[in-house]
Amino acid sequence: MPGFDVFEGNAFTMQSLTAAVLERKHVPMRLGAIPGLFETSGVRTTKVSVEKRGQTLVLVQTTPRGAPAVQNTTPDRELIDIPSARIALEDTVTADEVQNIRAFGSESELQTLVGEIADRNASMSDSILATEEYHRIGAVKGRVLDADGSTLIDLFQTFNVAEPAEIDFDLDNANPAEGALRRQCAVVVRAIQDVLEGVPYTGIHAMVSSQFWDDLLAHREVRETVKNWPAALTLRESGVGRGGNGQPIRTLDFGGITWEEYRGRIGATDYVEDDKARFFPVGVPRLFLTRYAPAEYFDTVNTVGLPRYATINPDGTDPKHKRTLRVQSHPVMICTRPGVLQRARRT
Repeated sequence: MPGFDVFEGNAFTMQSLTAAVLERKHVPMRLGAIPGLFETSGVRTTKVSVEKRGQTLVLVQTTPRGAPAVQNTTPDRELIDIPSARIALEDTVTADEVQNIRAFGSESELQTLVGEIADRNASMSDSILATEEYHRIGAVKGRVLDADGSTLIDLFQTFNVAEPAEIDFDLDNANPAEGALRRQCAVVVRAIQDVLEGVPYTGIHAMVSSQFWDDLLAHREVRETVKNWPAALTLRESGVGRGGNGQPIRTLDFGGITWEEYRGRIGATDYVEDDKARFFPVGVPRLFLTRYAPAEYFDTVNTVGLPRYATINPDGTDPKHKRTLRVQSHPVMICTRPGVLQRARRT
């Protein structure tokens, strides 16, 4: 039976373990799968600096020819520092556990050990991926929350903008006024356009809860649109696409908004709350950013951060008895214009 010095081999270096983790398939993470929504890159520091510079249009008073012109006011610039989060999971593999799995089979001892480490790292990596998506939906809401519900980043406070008021879509109204739903859609669209001003965008997307989605599809205006439109079948099936895990998604274009039922839940935590909808523009340059800081190792100091790192280390004073596995990520998920983040409730 080989000793645990196999951990000193090439299969268990940080580079090899990290590469194996990065090759894992994407877990259900819809926002991370939307092309171009979050601009993603690594950084060499443990924080991200965002420069905020206002631009205000004013009506210019006329002046007599030859008189001094109205003086332009240059907006102040502000540098905002946002620290990266640390998401880390550890597991411990012991000699007895490896001994037990070796007894099963025909694989070589080293291959079995590598497979056991890979399986545990993959499980931890999937949890970190799901947590990153939780941070992304937080950026869409304007507040990035920790797993315990505490606030990591309040983007409205950070960028000193007021949180938009919640809009009541009144979807449980059995007899809504004619055109009421489209008017509420227009309120959302105009509010986003007002914040963007002249910044280009390609559309507006809504992530909604299952309850909101069901009542939206049942609404009279939506039913009439589907029934009367020649491409009704296409409308019903226009959302058949692929999320982060390859599963179909459901969307609906109505009122200038692409609506999508967002399916995200870990334990008792819903990524989009019951009866709620979250709106955001797409196609806006640098609106949503993902930045990865380097890990907390000597080997990674001042290097460009990677999405995930995996290591295996001696545990305590007896490295021949057990080893500690760790998978970690150091992301920053932000929206640089949180004023565009509109929200609504079903009723």
